[in-house]
Amino acid sequence: MILVLKSGLSKEKTEELCSFLEKKYGIQTNPIYGSETTIVGLVGDTSVVETEAVMMLEEVERVMKVQEPYKRANRKFHPDDTIVTVGNAKIGGEKIVVCAGPCSVESEDQVLGIAESVAESGALLFRGGAFKPRTSPYAFQGLKAEGLMYLKRARAKTGLPVVSEITNASQLELFIEFVDIVQVGARNMQNFELLKELGRIRKPVLLKRGFANSIDELLMSAEYIMSGGNNQIILCERGIRTFETATRNTLDISAVPVLKAKTHLPVVVDPSHAGGAAWLVEPLSKAAIAVGADGLIIEVHNDPKHALSDGQQSLTPEDFASLMKRLAPVAESIGRSI
Repeated sequence: MILVLKSGLSKEKTEELCSFLEKKYGIQTNPIYGSETTIVGLVGDTSVVETEAVMMLEEVERVMKVQEPYKRANRKFHPDDTIVTVGNAKIGGEKIVVCAGPCSVESEDQVLGIAESVAESGALLFRGGAFKPRTSPYAFQGLKAEGLMYLKRARAKTGLPVVSEITNASQLELFIEFVDIVQVGARNMQNFELLKELGRIRKPVLLKRGFANSIDELLMSAEYIMSGGNNQIILCERGIRTFETATRNTLDISAVPVLKAKTHLPVVVDPSHAGGAAWLVEPLSKAAIAVGADGLIIEVHNDPKHALSDGQQSLTPEDFASLMKRLAPVAESIGRSI
């Protein structure tokens, strides 16, 4: 349920109203102050709220009911776009933010070299996997804590905020210390106990859509994090599993505008995991920008042929620099920049 308050109502009066509603109905309130209108989202068992009585309150202009189960992530709840700011990156703003780096952290030299290169080419975030959840137990599982230390050194050298994937709540303290944006991978999108823990921290969370999960299920996973108080969520479309075998996954390009309509949270696209091949990264990136994505996550490796994971979908630093130049006109055509 959403209350649209009367124009000109002071913050003090709004807080008094919220306190009254919480005590009377045992619900949570979330006031959102806009440039012209203030709205109050009611979260919890709103069936106990007496709609007619609330409409009679002098502070209330009108009452709107939200049918969707996700409340905090709902655009009705928060009409203005959320912008997640990390370093120089404003994800959800006018500029399309590119996050680039290797699938797996393999060595300190590798990480520092790639970080410097992608920074020079215009990337605003640096990604690297330290803990690698792999389909095969025999595949490279990452350097773990050592890898996070290398990422921290790359941040110190380049100034790029670091994005890395958490696989278990036991790793949380390490991620709080070493990582700027905590990534939840597709395999953990519905790991609800992990999501609850991430709701208690105050770091942005990059939430990837699961292989076979619907858009509403993705938003409900975001709701788990937001219900704990962490509203800094970035949603990521990275391809879903379909009957098609020509690509690693099927990039659901329509998910971007659908998500932008349903939620105020920023939406980014991972063309590397979607296509699974380096040559597909450029066309999928262009398509993502054209339909309104707020950012891209692109895998870059200094020696893709000998990468310990996902080399086939990784660009070289030189190819990444060239791609960034070719993406700029696409962004400009829709009134944005990259």
